[in-house]
Amino acid sequence: MKALQIGAGNIGRGFIGQLLFEAGYQVCFADINDELIGKLQEEKQYNVELAGEEKEVINVQNIDAVHSSNQEAELLDWIVDADLITTAVGPDVLKGIAPVLARGLQYRVYEHSNPVNIIACENMAGATDQLKTYIFEQLLEDDKDQVEAVAGFANSAVDRIVPLQPEENELTVTVEPFFEWAVETPALKGDRPPISSVTFVEDLTPYIERKLFTVNTGHAALAYQGYVNGCETIKEAIEHDEVYESYQGVLNETSELLETKHGFSTEEMENYKSKITSRFQNPYISDTVERVGRGPIRKLGPKDRLVRPALERMERNQEPIFLAQTIAALLDFRSDQDSEAEELQKQINELGKRETLSKYTGLSEYHSLINKILSY
Repeated sequence: MKALQIGAGNIGRGFIGQLLFEAGYQVCFADINDELIGKLQEEKQYNVELAGEEKEVINVQNIDAVHSSNQEAELLDWIVDADLITTAVGPDVLKGIAPVLARGLQYRVYEHSNPVNIIACENMAGATDQLKTYIFEQLLEDDKDQVEAVAGFANSAVDRIVPLQPEENELTVTVEPFFEWAVETPALKGDRPPISSVTFVEDLTPYIERKLFTVNTGHAALAYQGYVNGCETIKEAIEHDEVYESYQGVLNETSELLETKHGFSTEEMENYKSKITSRFQNPYISDTVERVGRGPIRKLGPKDRLVRPALERMERNQEPIFLAQTIAALLDFRSDQDSEAEELQKQINELGKRETLSKYTGLSEYHSLINKILSY
């Protein structure tokens, strides 16, 4: 079995690549990072270290690697021959990889009709659907039908914390022991990929939203509330009484929403919250609040981890008190290492907080959520 993993970064190697290797796939990584691809081609292996007292090490072996730009012919061959194609490139890069995937799938249908499943493993709901849209924009109408017949595009939800890596790690990736990878089955073509570590589900929406509204929302709450309270790391933030109170308040609000919306029981959500909190408390994977807080403009989006659950609570007559407080803290976040943080502060200085919130959330300036945020 052959698997092509597009994106050889920390998530690609330390999460998806590891699980594909353990499932018995011959894995090829594709990336545009010259140094990284060169090392992978030379070593043909790397280590994944599980962050904990035991420091278990998993050696991922017999891998291949191609440079996405400089070795396009080899990359196209992998697209033609692969049984499974996965991505971990970041949501903003999906459009950039679509042209080569479109060409590869065109070549594939001309050579054989073996099915292939494509799964985008991104921190974004509906990422594979979005990738499919980008790919099909590159195809002629006749080619669309042929590709549709052989290629399955299955959405997935992925969850594994990959902390800031030491410079000396090179190919080695340190990750938390916990992971979750759920894949939606209706869109799959041919046999289900034989990956025992994947949870296959009929409807992915509850799992995506549970992860987004708990892990991502909780992480953001710790970062922004931690920042305004002078914390340097996520570990410091979760040990800070005021920050922890806000964090728990946020998770209580999103848990109530998830119970109402998707039918999760209170016990299920309490267990899930406890598991997530223990992950954030793991001293071996503690990250900086500055790094976790990066990308504040994206996180202000109407479909992202803070504004969306707040709006959905309001639609159900549930107050988003702690969510609004966290968004207010986000507006005070600063980082000279992040262009979005710098742009956000520039907009606030020029337009004020109210107009800036309206610009990035898509809400009217005097929407009740914006009023609530600005009350803190």
